[in-house]
Amino acid sequence: MIASPAAPELTAVTILVAFAGVFLICFMKGAFGGGFSIVGIPLLSIVMDPVTAGGLLAPLLVAMDLFALRYWKPSTWSKPDLVRLLPGLVIGIGFGYLLFRVLDHRAIAIMMAAITLVFVGLWLVSGTNVTIRPRSSPKAVAAGLASGISTMVAHSGGPPLAMYLLPLGLSKDVYAGTTSLFFTVGNATKAVPWLLLVRPAGNDWTLMAACLLAIPSGVWLGWRLHGRLDQRQLYRACYGLLVVTALKLLWDGVSGYLA
Repeated sequence: MIASPAAPELTAVTILVAFAGVFLICFMKGAFGGGFSIVGIPLLSIVMDPVTAGGLLAPLLVAMDLFALRYWKPSTWSKPDLVRLLPGLVIGIGFGYLLFRVLDHRAIAIMMAAITLVFVGLWLVSGTNVTIRPRSSPKAVAAGLASGISTMVAHSGGPPLAMYLLPLGLSKDVYAGTTSLFFTVGNATKAVPWLLLVRPAGNDWTLMAACLLAIPSGVWLGWRLHGRLDQRQLYRACYGLLVVTALKLLWDGVSGYLA
């Protein structure tokens, strides 16, 4: 087990910043179905160690997902894709748990960032048009594995999944609903391993309870934004978020080596 960093001091600033980070993640889940949890980690890292932030988020992500399923109902799930993706996701989380202690997280972050930026670059070169491609079981398994490993290591499983789903040209509701269920399964699977790796202290549980209040409003506001976006806007927003995620991963990796 990794030695748990000291619990963050429970101050008004800590609670406010953590609340804002969780609210941002919930908003993304409501708008895009999930996969962009990493965007909230920089906020959380202002007031706590990034590893502590990961342990804090693990159970909160499960609560967010369960609430988000009020909006992303079974009619929005692409079941043929989930059947292909979910086995790889669960196996990938298992690999991520075993490798968490020995992998160089900085190298993984840089590699994931590079692959994501290339993917977005190819989309830009194509004129930002979505080229519909057929389903591929090998690609789905690879995406599930990569997402499982990266979500376990860094709460950054969104890019591999998006790289598989976006070229399928799913409707915006089906894209978001499929992503939501995918990460509901993934976050529930990785919650226990994360809590074994980083055991929360007393203040962590108090902070989690405070952050629970951000979930209903965050998910609902994100869902309202989703309803206002048309198909093309949603896809552009997803590709834009991939760039933000990739740059964050790149920064984490490079700054880790420089430090």
